[in-house]
Amino acid sequence: MEAPAVTVETHLPGGLPGFTLVGLPETAVREARDRVKSALQNCGFDFPSGRVVVNLAPADLVKEGARYDLAIAVSILCATKQVPYAKASRYEYVGELSLYGDVRSVRGVLGALQGLQQANSSRRLVAPTDNAAEAALQSSEALLAINHLSRLQDLLKEPEPFVVNSETKLEHPNTNTKIKTNANAQNNHQVNLDQVVGQESAKRALVVAAAGGHHLLMVGPPGSGKTMLARCLQNLLPPLNDNRALEVGAIYSAAGLTADHASAPFREPHHSASAVAMAGGGSKGHAQPGEISLAHNGVLFLDEMPHFKPSVLDLLREPMSNGYISIARARSQTQFPARFQLLAAMNPCPAGLTCSQQSCRCTLTKVRHYQNRISGPLLDRIDLQLSVPAVPASALLNALAKAGDQRAEPKVTSAGPTAAQARVQVQQAQQRQLERQGCLNAEIGPTRALPPGHRQTELEHHEQATGKGLSLAASAVPLMQQAIERLQLSARGYERTLRVAQTIADLDNAETISEAALSEALAYRGLDWGNQLGMLGA
Repeated sequence: MEAPAVTVETHLPGGLPGFTLVGLPETAVREARDRVKSALQNCGFDFPSGRVVVNLAPADLVKEGARYDLAIAVSILCATKQVPYAKASRYEYVGELSLYGDVRSVRGVLGALQGLQQANSSRRLVAPTDNAAEAALQSSEALLAINHLSRLQDLLKEPEPFVVNSETKLEHPNTNTKIKTNANAQNNHQVNLDQVVGQESAKRALVVAAAGGHHLLMVGPPGSGKTMLARCLQNLLPPLNDNRALEVGAIYSAAGLTADHASAPFREPHHSASAVAMAGGGSKGHAQPGEISLAHNGVLFLDEMPHFKPSVLDLLREPMSNGYISIARARSQTQFPARFQLLAAMNPCPAGLTCSQQSCRCTLTKVRHYQNRISGPLLDRIDLQLSVPAVPASALLNALAKAGDQRAEPKVTSAGPTAAQARVQVQQAQQRQLERQGCLNAEIGPTRALPPGHRQTELEHHEQATGKGLSLAASAVPLMQQAIERLQLSARGYERTLRVAQTIADLDNAETISEAALSEALAYRGLDWGNQLGMLGA
């Protein structure tokens, strides 16, 4: 994510032929000697016949990857006076070279462009053409895209004035048009709420989760539609704005991946994923973004959640609260953004059936072991915990009959809104949240300490400071007091319940949190785990 400045220095001391590269280069950087030499010779440049010493400063920063090839080539050309140094020093360079001079894409171009602009530098970045699309999210004026080493002659030729031709100049795309096109494609997603048979309560919970960015856990037997419901969430989310798209683009650029910068990411790691694959990291001190960072500003879907290692699940706790993850290694410490929306699904017992049924073969010990794979602190951070029962056979047969009758008039079989209507509700609710507090309800910070004897949530503090916001209706206060006592809500559970109730009020376009909205929010936190996992009546 960060791009510290690296200065490439070249010295030609003469003597026997040789190419020395210093400055803590790793294997890919050391191999740049052969790539740069072949590229320069094949492009018609003269390579020094004597010894060449190239230093990558600062010397204590470990250099990795092939991104330094282009800068090393330019530095050698300046040292041999084949290009003017005064002109070459106006730019910064990043890119990998092929043996024939092709400039290939590298990781982290968007991060390099952000670092260049944060330093208020007047220099422009010369980068591969293949990285132009992601770099355009930040700025097109500070980027020059080239696809071959010979294009440097157009940039650095003297005494001709600097002219960027049509092949080199990167035109800034119309961001609004791009997002609108991708949004239309997103609306035509293959899976939406209209295709789900029944499960009206689960659909409602999915809309609430999408509107406020809340974490959601669905518990139900196999075939109840949990995975299909999870894939509908991406269709409900609105397109990313420019700032969020830029954050996503920077993460994917650092990982060397391509992202759809308009739609929210949807990551679905396998349950065999390791802690490093989930949180990020890597060998030799060079951390790479993990799944939770790749799901930043999007959805992280964990299907069959108890099958993940408990150690992998527990590392989600801090990012779910803080919105970032810090990775410490022996030689480096890296911080990646990780503000994701957790969406998880699981069976009620190891056999996948409800343990109240006679066909279930799970023993009490197996059920307890299955339940304990998800820790209590992690469950406390999940705002919505929902039971998804099996779809009745009558509903399935009814849907099949209607699908087979081509002459039947289309009828609304769902008691809730259609997929298009739900998407509009989510967008309007999120817009109200952004206008009120600048972020979604799930992203509001934790409780803050005030003078002794008083403690209020950031929701309440924001309302007092700005005169805007939602508050509990008078009729809802006794209900909240009873819920805290009976459900034994922690301080975190109380505030997360309040956030969910606020999202429900936003969906209803209400000025205060009514008793009905609070009751629905409490119902999502009151999942009877004893009944679901066979702990009662066993």
